[in-house]
This record gives sequence, structure tokens and C-alpha cells, in this order.
Amino acid sequence: MTDPMTDLTAHGTAWRTRRETSADTAEVHAVNAAAFGRAEEADLVDALRADPAAWLPGLSYVAEDPDGTIAAYALITRCHVDDVPAAALAPVAVRPGMQRRGAGSAVVRAVLEAARERGERLVLVLGHPGYYPRFGFGPAARHGIRAGFDVPSEHLMALVLDDSVPVAPGTIRYPAAFGV
Repeated sequence: MTDPMTDLTAHGTAWRTRRETSADTAEVHAVNAAAFGRAEEADLVDALRADPAAWLPGLSYVAEDPDGTIAAYALITRCHVDDVPAAALAPVAVRPGMQRRGAGSAVVRAVLEAARERGERLVLVLGHPGYYPRFGFGPAARHGIRAGFDVPSEHLMALVLDDSVPVAPGTIRYPAAFGV
């Protein structure tokens, strides 16, 4: 496994990415609440952290600006496609004053690499179809994966990290904390 701390430069800023530690919990909560303008996503992270069936150790990442402030956060937890384990990327959050400077991209790339190194085979994301394809995500429908709730199909995307095993088609099942 490679060193989990990396420096990624984007838009002139060096973003240090690393695994979240227990000392980061309050700041991660604040980043999520600020990024979404409400506490629901921050509370979701706390609920996922408390769910041993959902939490994947080592797949909660932060990006720090040069002064050590957490600028961005990305989390991958366990989900399922029917009964086949998969991984879910959510939430991804960037402090409002640090958005559009590469911190989000840096932390997403870091957590996806950590998932690959951990042996995860498939990552699903429910997000903006204009943002996530830059990381290799494409329509989950291409793999026969669908949501069990009402969402435009182009918003549910998949990234195959290990293509040695075929992707199982079916319906994504998120951890209970997601409420879907």
C-alpha cells in the first residue's frame, strides 16, 4: 500500500490529502455542514461512522490547505447492488470559500485510490453528471445498476476499480443512514 498522505496541486494550491483521524471529527462535521448549508450531510457522516456494517476503515479522507485547515472531505462506505457488496462515494464536501480550487478533486482522487488499494471493485455515486466523469465515473445503467427510488438515471454513476470480475446488475441498497 502506498503512503496514504499525498500532495496534489491544482489551481496553484498544494492540497495535502490524508485519511481522516479521530481528531478531525468536529472539523469534518463543520466542513460538511458549511458545504451543504445544513446539518443533514454532517449528521449523515456521524451516523455512518457509527454503523459498523457501513463504515469502511481507511476510506474517510480530507484535503488540507497549506496551513493545515481541512478544505475538503470525501467518504466511501459500504453499499450493495442487490446482495453484492459495492462502495458508495458520499458525501463529498468542500468549504465554501475553498470551492473551485481543486480541493474536492484532490480528496476524491485520494479516496478512490485508497478504495482501489483496499480491494474495492465498484464505487457508486449519486451526484452531478457534469462533475464525476472526470474521475472515470459513467452511467450506472450501463452496468444494469439502478436506484430503488426516484432519481434521474444520469445522476447514478459507477466506477469499476477492478474489472477482473463482472459487475453485478441490480438495485443499489444504501446503508440505513441514507434514508432511502
